Amino acid sequence: MKIANDTAILLAHCPDAKGILHAVTDFVLSNNGNIIKLDEHVDEDESHFFMRVQWELSDFNIPKEKIGEYFETLIGQKYEMKWELHLSSSKPRVAIFVSKYPHCIYDLLSRYESKEWNIDIPLIISNHEKFQGLAERFGIPFHYFPISKDNKKDQELKEIALIKEHNIDLVILARYMQILSHQMTEAFPMSIINIHHSSLPAFAGANPYKAAFTRGVKFMGATAHYATVDLDEGPIIAQDVFPISHRDSISDMKRKGRDIEKIVLAKAVWAHLNHNVLIYKNRTVIFD
Repeated sequence: MKIANDTAILLAHCPDAKGILHAVTDFVLSNNGNIIKLDEHVDEDESHFFMRVQWELSDFNIPKEKIGEYFETLIGQKYEMKWELHLSSSKPRVAIFVSKYPHCIYDLLSRYESKEWNIDIPLIISNHEKFQGLAERFGIPFHYFPISKDNKKDQELKEIALIKEHNIDLVILARYMQILSHQMTEAFPMSIINIHHSSLPAFAGANPYKAAFTRGVKFMGATAHYATVDLDEGPIIAQDVFPISHRDSISDMKRKGRDIEKIVLAKAVWAHLNHNVLIYKNRTVIFD
């Protein structure tokens, strides 16, 4: 099915109760909306209801700017619902943070240039100057913020100000090799996506692949998650693994690791951009 350009996407969750699905769909249909995608899930252990519904706005009776207000009054309050509303016509503004590893940023920019993702990238931020030329080739302003123990707090404050100045919706850490402070993650809650090899915490440190090789592990992978104050413990969006055999050298493991990192990061970004991610506690419900 070809999805209309102008749609509304509602993500919602609440304690499970009879009639929730009917109430939400009736809200859309009674206001002349045409539902084009609907998915729901009930966590039976916690008796909690989750849903994503997308509908066309071309003939919808409620003005865009009033949909949220009407929904909260008619449905949200009744079911003690936590919800968010997104418009497909909005074009997300994305900032990319990068250090020295090229694989993720090249993959992100190729998807951007090919228009696989309908986004704007107003800035690239780095603690190294390595990718300034790459940013210039794509016509994206590059901002260099060298980070040391002594200037980290002040540099992050400048980065935060820059992100807010450009009205950034999503920050992607494309192998940005700096630990974000609380002031950064708290400034953009659930709006920063990070990628790392999924051998943490077993193989932490500067050379995890060597440590994993020495241990003789049989698989490795990558994890993409929202960055929180708890470092690598934020809600997971996407993961994948690859097998390792006795034939794989450390170099092979690193090559395969780079491949899976960029794929998993792209999956997580795609899910976020399409509003397929619903966060509950420290978990995610991912609607396909």
